Amino acid sequence: MTDRLGHKQTAALFTLMVLAREVDNLELESIVGFRLDGKERRQLNELGLVDSRKRGRPLAHELTDRGWAWCEDEMRAGEPAPSSVRSTLVSALYVLLSGLESYMQREKLHLSDLFAPEVDTPKATPEDVESQIRAAYRKLAGAPRDWVGLAELRPLLGGTPAEAVDAMLRQLSRSGQAHLVPESNRKTLTAADREAAIRIGGEDNHLLSIEAS
Repeated sequence: MTDRLGHKQTAALFTLMVLAREVDNLELESIVGFRLDGKERRQLNELGLVDSRKRGRPLAHELTDRGWAWCEDEMRAGEPAPSSVRSTLVSALYVLLSGLESYMQREKLHLSDLFAPEVDTPKATPEDVESQIRAAYRKLAGAPRDWVGLAELRPLLGGTPAEAVDAMLRQLSRSGQAHLVPESNRKTLTAADREAAIRIGGEDNHLLSIEAS
C-alpha cells in the first residue's frame, strides 16, 4: 500500500481520476470547493502522483501513472486514512470504492477502462444515419429486397446510437422504403437477434428488407 494522504489531497486525486484529464485550479474549485496549491500540491508533485503546470494564470493538474496506481491502492484500502475527516458519508464512500475495486479485479479492468476524458463527437444527422443503414444493408444483401438480420446489420453501423438507428428504421418503414418483420421461426432466434430487434406495432422485428439502396 502506498502512503496514505490527507482528505483534501485524496479528494483532489479522486477528482482528477474521474475527470481523467488536466484540470486547472478554477475548475477544481468549482467542482470540489478548493484549489490544489501550496504545501499539499508540492507534496503530490514530489511524490510523483500529480503533474502541475501553469496554464495561463491558474495552475493545472493531471494524474501521473503513479497517481492512477495510488488511486487503485486507495480504493482497495476499504476505509479512509486515520488523518482524514471521518464521517458516515466518507466511510460509506470507501465501502463503495472498495466494492468498485473488487468488481474491477473480477472483470480484469483498470481505472482507465472506467474513466476517460469526454470527447465531443459530432452528432450524426438523419441523412447520415440513413446512409449508414443503406451502406450496411448493401454489404449484407445479395440484392435489393433481400432479407437481412438486424443482428448482422447493427454491428456495421459503428458508434451510431441505437435510438437514432431505430428512429430511421421506423421512418423508412413508414415511408415504404423498407420493411421490417419478425423471424417466423422463433426457435432459431439467438440472444443477439433478440437484442437487435426493433419493436413496432407491439411485436419485435428481426429482419430488414430495403426496396432500393
